[in-house]
Amino acid sequence: MNSRAGALALGFSSAGHFFAHLLMLLYPTVVLALEKRWGMSYGDLLSLSLGGFVLFGVGALPAGWLGDRWSDEGMMVVFFVGTGGAAIATGLTGGPVALTLGLAAIGLFGSIYHPVGTAWLVRSTKNRGRALGINGIAGSIGLGAAAFIAGALAQTIGWRAAFVIPGALCAATGLALLFCIRGGRRVREPQVEHRLEPEAARSDVVRTFIVLSFTMLADGTISQAIPVALPKAFAAGLTGLTDGRTLDAGGFVTLVFLIAATAQLVGGWLADRFALKAVYVSAWAVQVPLFCIAAQARDVPLLAAMIAVNYLGVLSVPAENALLARYSPAHWRATAFGAKFLLALGVSTIGVKLVAMIHDGTGSFAPLWLTLAGCAAFVAAAGLFLPGRLRRIPPVLAAQSAE
Repeated sequence: MNSRAGALALGFSSAGHFFAHLLMLLYPTVVLALEKRWGMSYGDLLSLSLGGFVLFGVGALPAGWLGDRWSDEGMMVVFFVGTGGAAIATGLTGGPVALTLGLAAIGLFGSIYHPVGTAWLVRSTKNRGRALGINGIAGSIGLGAAAFIAGALAQTIGWRAAFVIPGALCAATGLALLFCIRGGRRVREPQVEHRLEPEAARSDVVRTFIVLSFTMLADGTISQAIPVALPKAFAAGLTGLTDGRTLDAGGFVTLVFLIAATAQLVGGWLADRFALKAVYVSAWAVQVPLFCIAAQARDVPLLAAMIAVNYLGVLSVPAENALLARYSPAHWRATAFGAKFLLALGVSTIGVKLVAMIHDGTGSFAPLWLTLAGCAAFVAAAGLFLPGRLRRIPPVLAAQSAE
């Protein structure tokens, strides 16, 4: 791959990952500013975003198919301009119905990124773990920055600015990508598969698809619920550290995800050097006791438990993506990632509903953390049925066994 093309692909893919998570997670913090203004409960306001989260996942499968059949660069332009424009429109809405439609549009256009951007990156790199780690850091920064940016803008300017300003920056990035394409700059090397591996056995492909279908639904529920719950959970549970305002709660959420962002590089390094199955299973197994601790903790222990949980969850992502890439045909890779994110981001929006229902029903987040502990235990147990070993075979021995 041309180094300039590779740099552009990694740069725009990483920017897309940043904005995909940033724009999707502005609202859970903005909710804190709307509770008194609109006279609605936290659960009712949060439920307005459910359609957007559903579309964020459901749209991934057709978006991946279009990326494979049409143009991944073109789809990325649509992602940047469409998601940014939808965020601007959301910031200009005047009531719950219009806000719901705006959040749905953000989710629909945002669904393009994960299947298209991830497959684009996998297709263009030799060291998948490292590239996915760098790209994942950008997504984690967006994930973490969302709460801080939304809290800061809502508190200093107004809740509308929390959507309009990030949306304008996202749309501008799309125009920059379009300029590169129209200017003749190559942003990917067409139909190149840089990492040549023996084709996986059909039985292993089917087995991986079945196992990951269940585990990605469970871990997707966790990854959807935590970012949505944390602003409110920290406002209520970190009373010794915050004054309950949107900026303070958002700042601690940002701290959690910025620390977790470094796990992408660690996870990528582990995925390149150790058995993918072992990295994946171990990362989820350790989260089970941490969720149980969070259910009983407040202030610093709660913050520490959430940092550890998110670090391990993020650490598992490069291994999961590498497993999916290893056991999916190259010419269907964007579609395969689309199926993944349909499960991880779409069907698992039950996590968003869980947050609203459990908080409004119990007034506490402890039952939520225990429920997520059960999900993590399920992922670790099911992961044992993935193909491969828990210990990586040295390359020389692997080559001899294949002869």
